[in-house]
Amino acid sequence: MPIDTRVVPAGGTVSSAAAELGAELVAVPVRQGPIAPAAEVAQGLPFTLDELLALHRAKGEPGEIVATQVRIDGTVRELLLYGVGEATPADLRRAGAALARRGKGRDALVAGVPDGDLAAFAEGALLASYEFRIGAAPAKPALGVLTVLTEAGPEAAGPAVALGAARARAAALARDLANTPSGEKGPSWLAERAAQVATDAGLTVRVRGEKELAEGGFGGLLAVGAGSARPPRLIELAYDPGTPSEPAARHVVLVGKGITFDSGGLSLKPNEGMKTMKTDMAGGGAVIAVMSALRDLGVRARVTGLVAAAENMPSGSSMRPGDVITHFGGTTSEVLNTDAEGRLVLADALAYADAELDPDVVVDVATLTGAAKVALGLRTGALFATDDDLAAALSAAGEAAGEPLWRLPLVDDYRPAIDSDVADINNIGRGGYGGGSITAALFLREFTGGRSWAHLDIAGPGRATSDDGELTRGATGFGARLLLRWLAA
Repeated sequence: MPIDTRVVPAGGTVSSAAAELGAELVAVPVRQGPIAPAAEVAQGLPFTLDELLALHRAKGEPGEIVATQVRIDGTVRELLLYGVGEATPADLRRAGAALARRGKGRDALVAGVPDGDLAAFAEGALLASYEFRIGAAPAKPALGVLTVLTEAGPEAAGPAVALGAARARAAALARDLANTPSGEKGPSWLAERAAQVATDAGLTVRVRGEKELAEGGFGGLLAVGAGSARPPRLIELAYDPGTPSEPAARHVVLVGKGITFDSGGLSLKPNEGMKTMKTDMAGGGAVIAVMSALRDLGVRARVTGLVAAAENMPSGSSMRPGDVITHFGGTTSEVLNTDAEGRLVLADALAYADAELDPDVVVDVATLTGAAKVALGLRTGALFATDDDLAAALSAAGEAAGEPLWRLPLVDDYRPAIDSDVADINNIGRGGYGGGSITAALFLREFTGGRSWAHLDIAGPGRATSDDGELTRGATGFGARLLLRWLAA
């Protein structure tokens, strides 16, 4: 996993820790205002920190860094005054990310961290250190060790650092899976990675291949994967912390879209539209990543993760516009556009979850519609839900995790948009309705059996075009951290 940086709690002062560890960089926090810290490391400077901050017109905003040189134990080192805003979790996450980026190419950085959410600080630092690369090593490797000093001391800080690291590892796994080029990443590759996760994380795993999918009636997966030389898979991961005497209080099913490459099928995308389609399985990657961390985070719910994996390619065996698919459970859908394939594979998984797994709640996550990206941009996921309490809980988890959601309505007046002349429903909305993300959600709702259900459309925030805070260019792993927050609540 490409996070080489380590976050380690320690005791003592910034100066003593830097001298002991040989750190090239030392850092002290500055709150919004700014409020100059009383930093022992700056006692030998020929000016005050107030004067330095004033010179640079610093405001103490999260992510802001002002640098100078300081001599510690006979060695000149770089002193970083880094803004932490009001030290909210979001502020500390961004501050940790800024320090980790500033430390690239260095072996060690010692930082004082203010009281607050140390887990968020560590999470931000680690995720900003993430890099996915094939081939030559980066010119500046990631920061080696970030040593954090808190008033509470290293023993109290240890659990918070471990929590932040666990969340960061999960998000990094989701990024890895989505960033892997599709030439390597087919449905069977994704299933193999999931099986390895199961071994490492104490999960059970079942992978249905083409024959089992046909025997089971998974028509959506089979239709979408029909044009590819690499057949589809349904990946099922299971986590159960309960015992016969004390079963888990609830059963949650997570469903992820696992389209390992989306050409659009016969409704072919333009070249520009295909360039990011290796990340069209970001929802499935997030589900696998969440499952990987449940044991480490002590989640008490029983959780089943389903990833509907297929490659959508054009060929003589591809599904065609006008085809009718029979999904798991018998509902039929008419294909009006083969590029609306994600909902077809999710439909099978949702119907299977309802009929066979008897969950208390179902949440699916998918890079599903460009309409959601148009509505909400690149940083906020669209949330649809049949349960107000579930929607509120997921929204709160997203806010805490730095993965915000905005609830959109399931407009029943739009339901006729997916009526079909020859099947139960169409796979895209007819003209005259608009609301493409809404009609896609209404399509999915048909397969949930009336259960408590939420749909996360992450087409916008699932990918980033540049580094920003804890995000790195490429796949973001969006959804993994918010779902872990929700499940651990």
